[in-house]
Parts: sequence; structure tokens; C-alpha cells
Amino acid sequence: MTEDEFDLFYTAACPRLVGRLFALTGDYAAAQDVVQEAFARAWERRSSVLDGDRDPEAWIRTVAHRLAMSRWRRARRWWELVRGGSVPRPAPEPSPDHVALVAALRRLPEAQRTAVVLHHLCDLSVEQIGAETGAAVGTVKARLSRGRSALAAHLVSEEVHSTEETCV
Repeated sequence: MTEDEFDLFYTAACPRLVGRLFALTGDYAAAQDVVQEAFARAWERRSSVLDGDRDPEAWIRTVAHRLAMSRWRRARRWWELVRGGSVPRPAPEPSPDHVALVAALRRLPEAQRTAVVLHHLCDLSVEQIGAETGAAVGTVKARLSRGRSALAAHLVSEEVHSTEETCV
């Protein structure tokens, strides 16, 4: 990828990526910082990241997400040290629906689970999922279809199972 092509790619992808990271972090300046850092790292590795068969935007999104999480962890740790110790707060109990969904997702094969989560929870298109996982679009569609069917069956069986337990 030439410098001009990179500039065009940057101009097109940067606002999308900053928007996604802003939604993740809740801090616009932090989102801009981690996206800029991810683009800088991509430029340093342009021969492997930008010129290969990979989706460079997916690579940059992953790096920016990891940078944001690393910042968050460092800030949280710093805050715990400043406060003089961490008092663990009790985590709220997950709802029964959440527990059932997580249990059902765990029962899916990894490829189907990945496709379902990326599509329905991360709002990625079938094409984007294919680019990130290295699977053909048709394969992603099949994984989504099979995953949704299996997920529905698992959720219904969980519901029937929990209803039987309460009736006994």
C-alpha cells in the first residue's frame, strides 16, 4: 500500500473506528488516541498488515480495542492504588435470561458461536465476519444459520428444563 493509498484508507476508516472505540470507552479523546496509535502501528507493519490478504481495518480495530482495554486496566489499577486498596464490590447477579444465553452459546461449536456473536452482538456484516475469520461469505452465512437454529433449540431446551425443575 502506497502512502497515498494509506492516506485514503485512513480518511475513510478513521471516523468509523473512532466512533466504535468512543462507544466502547465513552471517552472521545481516548478513542482518538488509541485509533491513532493503531494506525501508527499498522504503518510500521504495512508490509504484513496492509499489503496482505487480511482486512487492514479489522486489524486496526483489534489493535485499537486492545490498546483501549490496556489503558482502562492501567487506569483502574492506578485508581485502586491511589484509593489505598481495593474493596471488591459485589457484582450484580446476572439475569436468568443472561445465564441461559451464555450457557446456550457455550454449547455451540466455536465457529458458529464466533459468527453469531460477531454478527448479533458486534453488529458486523457477513462480509466483515468473513474477512476477520478468514471464512468465505457462504460459510459465514451457513454458520450463522446453523448457530441460530442450534441456539434457539438450546434456549428452548433450557426453558423446558427450568420449567420442569420448578414444577417438581
